[in-house]
Amino acid sequence: MNKMERMKELIALLNEASKAYYAEDKEIMSNYEYDALYDELVALEEELGTVLSDSPTVNVGYEALSELPKERHETPMLSLSKTKEREEIREWLSDKEGLLSWKLDGLTVVLTYENGELLKAVTRGNGEIGDVITNNARVFKNLPHRIAFKGKLVLRGEAVIKYSDFEKINASIDDADEKYKNPRNLCSGSIRQLNNEITAKRNVRFYAFSFVSATDENGDVDFNNSKEAQFLFLIEQGFEVVDYCRVDKDTVISAIDDFAKKVQDFDIPSDGLVLTFEDIAYGKSLGRTAKSPRDSIAFKWQDELRETTLLEIEWSPSRTGLINPVAIFEPVELEGTTVSRASVHNVSVLRGLKLGIGDTITVYKANMIIPQIAQNLTGSDTVELPECCPVCGGATKVQQVNDTQSLYCMNPNCDAKKVKAFSHFVNRDALNIEGLSEATLEKFLGMGFLHTFTDLFHLDRYRDEITAMEGFGEKSYTNLIDSVDKARHTSLPRVIFALGINGIGLANAKVICREFAFDVEEMISADEERLSSIDGVGEVLAGAFCAYFAQTENVEQFRNLLLELDLEKETIDRSNDAVNGKVFVVTGSLQYFENRDTLKTKIESLGGKVTGSVTGKTDALINNDSTSTSSKNKKAAQLNVPVITEETFIREYLGIEPSQI
Repeated sequence: MNKMERMKELIALLNEASKAYYAEDKEIMSNYEYDALYDELVALEEELGTVLSDSPTVNVGYEALSELPKERHETPMLSLSKTKEREEIREWLSDKEGLLSWKLDGLTVVLTYENGELLKAVTRGNGEIGDVITNNARVFKNLPHRIAFKGKLVLRGEAVIKYSDFEKINASIDDADEKYKNPRNLCSGSIRQLNNEITAKRNVRFYAFSFVSATDENGDVDFNNSKEAQFLFLIEQGFEVVDYCRVDKDTVISAIDDFAKKVQDFDIPSDGLVLTFEDIAYGKSLGRTAKSPRDSIAFKWQDELRETTLLEIEWSPSRTGLINPVAIFEPVELEGTTVSRASVHNVSVLRGLKLGIGDTITVYKANMIIPQIAQNLTGSDTVELPECCPVCGGATKVQQVNDTQSLYCMNPNCDAKKVKAFSHFVNRDALNIEGLSEATLEKFLGMGFLHTFTDLFHLDRYRDEITAMEGFGEKSYTNLIDSVDKARHTSLPRVIFALGINGIGLANAKVICREFAFDVEEMISADEERLSSIDGVGEVLAGAFCAYFAQTENVEQFRNLLLELDLEKETIDRSNDAVNGKVFVVTGSLQYFENRDTLKTKIESLGGKVTGSVTGKTDALINNDSTSTSSKNKKAAQLNVPVITEETFIREYLGIEPSQI
């Protein structure tokens, strides 16, 4: 392969990894591998004197995929140039002073305040356009609702979830399949919620790291040409800023070392440091490249690599039948702790690393926290995929979803699947039965108490056996039975979600139930074409739903389950002709309804429908900003779909005054 072909190959690999990371919140390659490939690309571009238009060295990122409204940033958000060399940091600073601070690993957010109130919050997105998350930002744990400064203030910072909060959230989830991968992914999902109630429960915090502008009636606020003065101003307004220290060429290395010591016990995810010139005017005078500003540079932790020997690949089954590979290796010391295992994620990654038992591998901790395999120095590629499930002994099969190959157990009665399935069924978003951990469910299954979900509602048959179990007593038993009885009163969407149909979340379940007006028979007999036509479902979910109810035993179990439950009735009032049968799209922030979910529920309760995109079938777009240049507004104008405010909808469609909401 010549150098130009290699450069094109690197661009494709890096762009695919960036898209997965930023747009889909998943990782398909380690940070170590990404950085190595990126550095190789930079070197090739310099050598060849060629930079292609789709190179990640000149493109900032990818637009996030979500239903949230979009907005263009007033000032583009560029990526920082990076180094792992301490001496390079010293040389970059030269004879100037700088501010050295944490580079936090969350989601970057731009905040705008006017007249002391939060006006809007927008995610970084692709650097040019981001998601508007104002309602969600208002419930960040440490964000000031009101500030003393009454002019216009724009600042940037990182929305993060602390490790301690992340661990608490994961600890409350019994099903291992449902646990979140890392704090960044959890944070990303949390701040993009359409219901900010969920955001509030996740303990999202905001730490300011960059000052954009502050203007009042006298013009731009004067900070005496000092970056630190801007930070102190933000602190005075009630914002938490990233920890920082003032450095020069003589102190910057020791300051980096101090941060390196702190990161071991730092509760906030961090993937490095940022150095910014203290002299604002000097920093601005340097300008920018196509990708990066020249007034700042990022320092990434030099990954501590250790060679070790691969001892085995452990295969861990899940509720869906997915069997995850985990590398077990000779224990090594990394970043102050002993590690001996690391996730290999899937078959594609396993094969890409060409793993074999006895291979010499290098391992590191991503962001100094999560063990990962960096390289396989031997590359024997001798690991064979298990033909039988390690739990039940059933046949396994490699299946490909998009570009990723994974191993699955094909036995529908696998014990591992049963434990995980029951664990999912009783979790808080499903039937919410407290007192049934995976360990307890495993015991109940082993003792023959549970065969189908219906059996959960008849555990009173085994009172004597349960109260005699270790860790149980009369009180624990009583609490469990009370929780089971309480769970009988639930909703149909919760039940559908609880079944564990692959890909069907609670939101999807609600959409499907409402589409069929909560008619169970019509719903379970619907074909793929009918289901896939539902907005928000699509072909993949429709296929999974139909495949589940195509199995006679699943239908029988579902019918028997319904006999045990007292389902909430969702009534639809079709007397309002202005809303009944009409199709609406809701976008932007709301003033009278608590959030868009609340407005959506109101419309659906009157027989209307809310979709995510404007089409020829849309009767009205509800948007309080009628002058917005958003894609939805443009589409509405093209299709002659009326754009109405929330107030207009309340008065003209609901026939009431906004004060009555």
